[in-house]
Amino acid sequence: MNAGGPSSPEVGSITLIDSTITNTPVGIITAYTPSSNGKTSGSLILENININNVPVMIQDNGGGTILGGTGGSANIAGWGQGHAYTPNGPSSLQGPITPNARPGSLMQGGVYYSRSKPQYQNLPVSAFQSTRSSGAAGNGVADDTYALQQVINNAAAAGAILFWDAGTYRVTSTLTMPPGSKWVGESYSVIMSSGGFFNDMNNPKPVVRVGNPGQTGQVEWSDMIVSTQGAQAGAVLIEWNLATSGTPSGMWDVHARIGGFAGSQLSVAQCRATSGANPVNPSCIGGYMSMHVTPGATGLYMENVWLWTADHDIDDSGNTQISVYNGRGLYIESAAGTFWLYGTAVEHHTLYQYQFANTQNIFMAQIQTETPYYQPNPGANVPFPPVASLNDPTFSATDSAWGLRILNSQRLFIYGAGLYSFFDNYSTTCSQPTSGEICQSAIFSIDDCSAVSVYNLNTIGAISMINRQGVSVARYSDNVNVFPDTVALYRNL
Repeated sequence: MNAGGPSSPEVGSITLIDSTITNTPVGIITAYTPSSNGKTSGSLILENININNVPVMIQDNGGGTILGGTGGSANIAGWGQGHAYTPNGPSSLQGPITPNARPGSLMQGGVYYSRSKPQYQNLPVSAFQSTRSSGAAGNGVADDTYALQQVINNAAAAGAILFWDAGTYRVTSTLTMPPGSKWVGESYSVIMSSGGFFNDMNNPKPVVRVGNPGQTGQVEWSDMIVSTQGAQAGAVLIEWNLATSGTPSGMWDVHARIGGFAGSQLSVAQCRATSGANPVNPSCIGGYMSMHVTPGATGLYMENVWLWTADHDIDDSGNTQISVYNGRGLYIESAAGTFWLYGTAVEHHTLYQYQFANTQNIFMAQIQTETPYYQPNPGANVPFPPVASLNDPTFSATDSAWGLRILNSQRLFIYGAGLYSFFDNYSTTCSQPTSGEICQSAIFSIDDCSAVSVYNLNTIGAISMINRQGVSVARYSDNVNVFPDTVALYRNL
């Protein structure tokens, strides 16, 4: 964290948790000083760090000791530097902090629960069933709905792993993933919705339904993409209903991708971006919501999950920008909560990227968002009218989407967040460091919540970094960093 020194700092922020440093003369060297150029550059949060034979834990640019270490063993429960809002601020921080009061349901062995992606490498071939061998074409043209649901049901009943051979599987009605399922893709196999069943904004339907409401059990899902083809204004790409106790259900490298690829019919030929008068093309409304975790669901582990509404055509040689519309990103309204989000990102949804309502006990490590590039032309009020039963936000014609919105929830712990708004009607002038961060007025909202803790919140392009009860409580101008703006510690207790 010493790059550039105090006069030209180059490190924005670091969050380090549940880690061990051993046999190291100096744990961290930092150029941070409260008076350094870049008010918050070098923001640092430590929580639950074990050190073994680390004589100096944190050292300043000149070799002075900021936080002493030990020749033996010690634990740093919590320590931070940067700007703090607890909940008001900013106050300058460099010293011990009270660590988060972690719910036991999120823990395993004294640290936050984590689980590597299952590889199934020790299982015989007989433990697998194949989508192609079971009659699905996977060519992006044939309707594979019936063949897929048959093999999905058969594999779950047999306790087999369902191997999705590489390809694009076109479906015209909902696929249901029953409890006990284990799905694994090959080179990111694609489930692609198509047709009128998914194109009614007033009657949304899931493309993949994980469990039916009220069902319990466990599933594993890895290395796949869920997408849509053409106008799919009522498509909920993933609906998660399953309640899991014991070993959590898991999603590893499962993504939503709306438009911007060959065969999607949501590409440059249909949805080329324009910065002029920008009426919404109904043929480019590619989704209703990327992922919905319903009230009865619980016990889900998510790792490297990216929910992306395309901003450009990735199969076009020029990566030409496009305007594709998808109403909502990730919405979690689980009453029981208990979720882990490691390395997740949600981008370019009209109303919000992440929304949590009436939920609890959620761990998030390094979440990331981008506001739609076309906004506010049109604004976030178009083309999806707010639905009260989904706790949708309301907007004016000049507003842009929320990056993160938390409603009536408790015990949400965010360890690193990047909420980014780079564009205003496809122009990046608004996000340049000298422009005043004017791409949108606000990007993160908290209402009627308790025990929400955020470490190293980084925003770009937003005048207000945090709104609480509709009022700005942290502004970018107080928290300027090397490129983003940073709040090292926010707590709404």
